[in-house]
Amino acid sequence: MRIWNGYQRGINFGGWLSQGEKSDRYYDNFITESDFATVAKWGLDHVRIPIDYDLLESEGGILKESGFDRIKQCMEWCVKYHIRMILAIYKTPGYDPENPIKSHEFFTNPALQARFFSLWKQLSARFGSYTEVISFELLSDVILASDPEKWNEIASNAVSAIRSSSPHVSILVGSIRKNNAEQIPNLLPPSDRNIVYAFHCYDPIIFTHQTADWMKGMPGDFHISYPDTLDHYCRSSAAFSKEYTTSLLRQGVTDVEASMFEARLSQALRMSEQYDVPLYCSSYGVINQADLDSTLRWYQTIHQVFEAHGIGRSAWNYKGLDFGLIDSHTLPIADKLIAVL
Repeated sequence: MRIWNGYQRGINFGGWLSQGEKSDRYYDNFITESDFATVAKWGLDHVRIPIDYDLLESEGGILKESGFDRIKQCMEWCVKYHIRMILAIYKTPGYDPENPIKSHEFFTNPALQARFFSLWKQLSARFGSYTEVISFELLSDVILASDPEKWNEIASNAVSAIRSSSPHVSILVGSIRKNNAEQIPNLLPPSDRNIVYAFHCYDPIIFTHQTADWMKGMPGDFHISYPDTLDHYCRSSAAFSKEYTTSLLRQGVTDVEASMFEARLSQALRMSEQYDVPLYCSSYGVINQADLDSTLRWYQTIHQVFEAHGIGRSAWNYKGLDFGLIDSHTLPIADKLIAVL
């Protein structure tokens, strides 16, 4: 499998230019130059930065130069500290992954898609030539539950929009069902050598998202350790969600350790080999409600699999949004976590 050089070990700056307060004061202070310096000091080679469209344009489509200036500043800090960055759109007009019902229209509405393509044309024209510093991820979370053809058509057109001014910048493309690794075989073959297949990985979801109030059916007081027996995970999942149980019962899985991740990634790995396309995990992590020993073991296990296959990755999340590595909950094991990122 081809390795994506320069993007092997990274971390997300989520909750900053996306999923955060929409104010200059917040943008100026949540992440600063010192955080880029910290990531470089950790020995990581890149950061992933999700953005919302309203950083860059108004509801009426009027461009905001201040937002593009912030991206330029990020690039300058990356150059200064010898790291790279992935720019990933999280919200685009008519599309918010936190509201799937209202976002469905994006996949059928040409006007909304046109604004998505236009946004990528702007980003590509301004930053796409800096291929040694920046890469683009089309959509951070593809929440479409079915009809991969709809997303493939949108993704193909978005790639064309970027390629109109940036023929060589790397472009990450994830698949449907929230960038599910098992959906990667539904993606189109790569259109050129600078396409990367991206996915998210939070298995077993019952562990990584325990107590999460945004997870359907998840009790607010539920806790489980990692690892434990597959039977215990399945019985615990079945108590409140068939979906979580089904996600564990994959062919060949006998435990929730390395073999589970190998099974989760097997189809994506075959696709990667077939088309000689790098694989990249753009989001993975453990909620700050899990016990610390279990959190560390989970990271060690998933990284063992990533390393075995040369899969690049960016952990979720640097700080905040219930997953922060430098937040108070995780600080006691932060050095050990950083060492295996």
